[in-house]
Amino acid sequence: MAGRARPPVGARVVSLVPSLTEAVAVTLPGALVGVTDWCTHPAGLDVTRIGGTKNPQLDRILALAPDLVIANEEENRAPDLDALRAAGLRVLVTEVRSVPQAFAELDRVLAACGAPRRPGWLARAEAAWTAPPRPQGRTRAVVPIWRRPWMVLGRDTFAGDVLARLGVDHRYAGHPERYPRVPLEELRAAAPDLVVLPDEPYRFTADDGPESFPGLPCALVSGRHLTWYGPSLAEAPRVLAEALSAARR
Repeated sequence: MAGRARPPVGARVVSLVPSLTEAVAVTLPGALVGVTDWCTHPAGLDVTRIGGTKNPQLDRILALAPDLVIANEEENRAPDLDALRAAGLRVLVTEVRSVPQAFAELDRVLAACGAPRRPGWLARAEAAWTAPPRPQGRTRAVVPIWRRPWMVLGRDTFAGDVLARLGVDHRYAGHPERYPRVPLEELRAAAPDLVVLPDEPYRFTADDGPESFPGLPCALVSGRHLTWYGPSLAEAPRVLAEALSAARR
């Protein structure tokens, strides 16, 4: 992270991470001056758009003169973050690969953005994950996140930890890669109890995804609740558990 000083109250913040955008916007209205094109929550957020998470317009970010840029080691490219640092901007990079780590990083981000205290939504979210709903038995699943080519959750991912806490063990948790490409034939041959299909990053729907896994129950789940770390964490255990339970019936 470039620089250690905490931004002043009223700091100008650019967010390169959709879930962090929502967290900051809900906690510190007016702090954000720039966000990515993929930052969809909260609805109606009216600030400058600076491009995608993988291809931000660096000149536009510099023109906003932010006190802080918040990013993530998985969602954003190191060369872009290095360029922002080289231009003199303070960049805070998060790493989120588990639910507890999400809470710790959210605390760090919000404090760095100037939040005077821990927001109530964050306390409620942590309480919701203290005793999440679980089925009676554990379920073995494959979790595609993309097709053409097929990609799935692998080792050491936030979404994988979320599912594990809801009783779902995904087949490729021990894979050397975090998001391996796996041929469809191999996914079928893995004989999972369940296929979990989120609506992001690839938008799986009832008509696009389940047909590739004939005879297997498929859970269509909210990608925001599965992969975002922000205010949605408070309702994620219930929303995801309901979707998983419906598919198991």
